Amino acid sequence: MLYRRYLAAAIASVMMLTGMLTSAPAEARDYLQCVPFARAESGVEIRGNAKTWWSQAAGTYERGEEPRQGAVMAFAGTGGMPLGHVAVVKKILSDREILIDHANWSPINGRRGQIERNVRVVDVSNAGDWSMVRVWYAPIGDLGLRANPVQGFIYAGGAPNKAPSFKAPVWAQNDWKPGNGLEVVVASLGN
Repeated sequence: MLYRRYLAAAIASVMMLTGMLTSAPAEARDYLQCVPFARAESGVEIRGNAKTWWSQAAGTYERGEEPRQGAVMAFAGTGGMPLGHVAVVKKILSDREILIDHANWSPINGRRGQIERNVRVVDVSNAGDWSMVRVWYAPIGDLGLRANPVQGFIYAGGAPNKAPSFKAPVWAQNDWKPGNGLEVVVASLGN
């Protein structure tokens, strides 16, 4: 009888641990990803890796090569960025420069998954068609050294969000430090 209880408890523990480990990929659990951030900020309801957003948007959302306020900028997957990237256009500065909001681009204070707002992006494509861009990279305090291919812009249809709709959990906010204690992390789980 006692053996069965221990066995049942062990099986339940293994099942719970397996469920926790397989419920989300390790990368998605460790820090804020660009996809949920862009979805919350833009209203574009697409799921999956950022590199698939462009093709998934076909037939559901208007797509194009022109940046518009509130549109999702869909980056192609590359060797250095295999899952692609998505960001939300916040402001058009000129025909070759915009500001975006995005998450998980620059590690800030050594931490990934940071939200960055009003980030400078410059079109460096030869044709001026936004197919290749350089993005501000916080660790070097300048535009990134590599040019990044862009698939295009996905337009949500309707007015862009006027105020940020995504509130990061406490542990993902820029002022959180690892020494804040377990109570801070536990409190953030309710967000």
